[in-house]
Amino acid sequence: MGPCVTNALSSRLTAEVRREGVRWVQEYTRGVASTPPTAVGPATGSGTAIAFWPDTDVFGTAQCSFAVLAERFRELAFLNRGLGISLIDERTPGGAARRMPFQAPGGTRDLVALLDAQVGSPVHPEVIGFEREDLRMAGTVEVALRWCGSRQERVRSFANSTRTPEGGAHELGFRDGVAAAVTSYARQRRLLTGADPDLRADQIGEGLTVVVSVKLDHPEYVGAALGGLGGAAVRPRVAEAVREHLGTWLEGHPEQAAAVVGGIIRRARRS
Repeated sequence: MGPCVTNALSSRLTAEVRREGVRWVQEYTRGVASTPPTAVGPATGSGTAIAFWPDTDVFGTAQCSFAVLAERFRELAFLNRGLGISLIDERTPGGAARRMPFQAPGGTRDLVALLDAQVGSPVHPEVIGFEREDLRMAGTVEVALRWCGSRQERVRSFANSTRTPEGGAHELGFRDGVAAAVTSYARQRRLLTGADPDLRADQIGEGLTVVVSVKLDHPEYVGAALGGLGGAAVRPRVAEAVREHLGTWLEGHPEQAAAVVGGIIRRARRS
């Protein structure tokens, strides 16, 4: 959908593909091909380059915001660990181009650490994170999380590197998994009695910063705006991955686990 919409809303778009030693080019005018795919010469390596000019008949005066683009590039770097991406602004007449590189070796863990830096001291120093491929949902899930001393919950969820502000199956799966893992740990350590109910996701979420990112071969969205993720297989697979990994982390870090789970239970009993 993304390239199709960009093409339709551009007065001109040029697509260049480098493949198998040949450079192919095709041009479009207001979404309609104006030339066939044409081999224009040899190419080294492979890749695709898209150049487009926003249609002023649609947008009026179209100006790209460097700050908005920089934020999106930074987000893409967090969501694709190891990817190097650069934003270059050549609009300064007669001046040097403005260049800003982005790379996040820690991936989503780095994004959680950045978000936490704005809210206060963490309950545990280590950002918990994992990535798992699951053929049952035809994709991968990557999760990073940490509890901090604030009362606010910060959740960012993504599907195929695109923000899902309405959440959906992957976010619900995370909540299912983290509630199951923390409740199970608390009962094994007898921090919860038999009379105590299971901990709820909203009780566990206080002070939690989390990034949930799934990459799916065939994503299903809820609504035309693609703001929420669907898919019957996604929720249970994400829940299972979170429950297993977070459970292992809690078992392997007893002191940090005691601080996290103890605080959750104290807040739950006060509510």
